[in-house]
Amino acid sequence: MSNLPPDTPLYSHPLPHIEQWLKEQGCQQDETQLHCWRVQKPNWQAELWLDIEQIVVRYIQAGENGQDIQRAFKYSLSREDIEQAVFSGP
Repeated sequence: MSNLPPDTPLYSHPLPHIEQWLKEQGCQQDETQLHCWRVQKPNWQAELWLDIEQIVVRYIQAGENGQDIQRAFKYSLSREDIEQAVFSGP
């Protein structure tokens, strides 16, 4: 994703670059629902959806009592900000 600086809003990145960025973060694309991605880290796992106006992240069983935690990040945020917010975990 070196074509555009990390402080560029995510909506300025073409979809193939966003998909490559997600792969670089360790995400795997769902084969049937192409807008859905999954990521597994040592201490947490999450599902990400590329929605129309935002990325929606659901951290699986990350809350108290094992509930999921869901957050959404607008595409107007920079790639760097979204990366820090999403991939630092719940």
